[in-house]
Amino acid sequence: MVQTRRRSARMGARQIYDTLKDQIMARVYGVDGLLPSSRALAGELGVSRTTVTVAYEQLAAEGFIDIRHGARPRVARAVVERGQARTISRPSSRNLRLSRFGERLRQDLPRWTEPPRGLLANFRYGDLSPADFPILAWKRAMVAALNRRSERLAYGDPCGSLRLRTALQGYLWRSRSVRCDVEQIVIVNGSQQGLDLCARLLLDAGDRFVMEDPGYLMARHAFSATGAVAVPISVDRDGLETERLATVEARLAYVTPSHQYPLGGVLPIGRRHQLLAWAARADAYVIEDDYDSEYRYDTKPVPPLHALEGSGNVVYLGTVSKTLSPTLRIGYLVVPVGLRPLFAAAKQTMDRHTPQIEQEALATMLESGAYERHVRRVRRRNAERRQALLDALHRWFGDRVQIDGADAGLHIVAWFRDLTRDHEAALVEAARAKGVGVYPVSALFDPRGQGRRRRLEAVGLVMGFAALDVRQIERGCKLLAQAVDDIVPRRPRKLDQNKV
Repeated sequence: MVQTRRRSARMGARQIYDTLKDQIMARVYGVDGLLPSSRALAGELGVSRTTVTVAYEQLAAEGFIDIRHGARPRVARAVVERGQARTISRPSSRNLRLSRFGERLRQDLPRWTEPPRGLLANFRYGDLSPADFPILAWKRAMVAALNRRSERLAYGDPCGSLRLRTALQGYLWRSRSVRCDVEQIVIVNGSQQGLDLCARLLLDAGDRFVMEDPGYLMARHAFSATGAVAVPISVDRDGLETERLATVEARLAYVTPSHQYPLGGVLPIGRRHQLLAWAARADAYVIEDDYDSEYRYDTKPVPPLHALEGSGNVVYLGTVSKTLSPTLRIGYLVVPVGLRPLFAAAKQTMDRHTPQIEQEALATMLESGAYERHVRRVRRRNAERRQALLDALHRWFGDRVQIDGADAGLHIVAWFRDLTRDHEAALVEAARAKGVGVYPVSALFDPRGQGRRRRLEAVGLVMGFAALDVRQIERGCKLLAQAVDDIVPRRPRKLDQNKV
């Protein structure tokens, strides 16, 4: 309805026209949404229907709305889109007065870009296939949660649903050998909120924190926003090079030991003990991000840091974003006992608690076994997609490409030996022109770290496969090979011709 303050006098047709026009151009009704009927709007404003009709007729005459007999007026898409292009807001000339936190964010803004549409194959990491989502099981669980009526609608425990935390306690013990008390589990809105809570509670401005190099940018943003300083430690095919920690002083270390992001190494047990020993000496916390540990193919599981001796200062971070959907925004922390009251208070201060109905639905799936059956099913599907990607890369590139991180997870890193760092932008552009989305690994390196200098002689691409089917993977690799050949033509080789 028209969003305006009531006045002592009734609104006239001109006032209604002006208000509706402003709201239409501000996209209050969307680019082609429906306005209220003349009868409904007249009743809301306390004016005659004729007054509203006059306003609507003027809007229609100027092309802002379309009117059809017997239907509600509809916003004219074309005029709104033209107006939006003309009225893009300009930056204010007034100096922004921000907190130190705000200033740090402004200096290093995390960026979100809308996924490109219309691509034949998009190898963007983090996307999942809608076909994999367990619609029927989730729908049944949601209906059960809605039917389980409580006495009243009220705020819940900031740590999350006791039922969900109890179900997660059993699941973590069965699937990851993580032993913990229910009280140690804190439900969060995805892993990013978990990282933000850790940053707020464990870091101050000027503190140092260890980051894998290359590593997860959104973790670095969360920690750097506190004013803490990143200490990049390079990774190899086995993950974090823990021997480099010997002389490092830091308050916190962030690691992805089950499947290093992005290079894919699985941290060996010896390095895990070395990392925990360093943390004990430095009195530092370790954030163990176990983001896609459910997906293992050619490697045996290694116990998580949290399950090893000497893990009393480990914060374990998990999520369902890689098993169910990133749109659900459900994650969980397993925190040291002494930190639990602080994490609960911070969570309550931040947003009270994670949405309850989704928590109850997930608890239902965990209790019934539906979640674990779903994980086994999508693990098989993603194993097929992974193998299809490896086969296609081998078929179209042969020994021109080197693969890292294929033993686990939902992505691999492909290094193209014929292309140097100077070819990277041209490759991304050429692939996009052919309908293929590719994403360089270079963006994930710390500009100051040693890893960047050591690894970027060749172009590397982080290639996610979980949102693609086998045909898209094959076609995408074929078109990518054509893009590479457009930049650096392939020398004729009989063996490669026979493979193709």
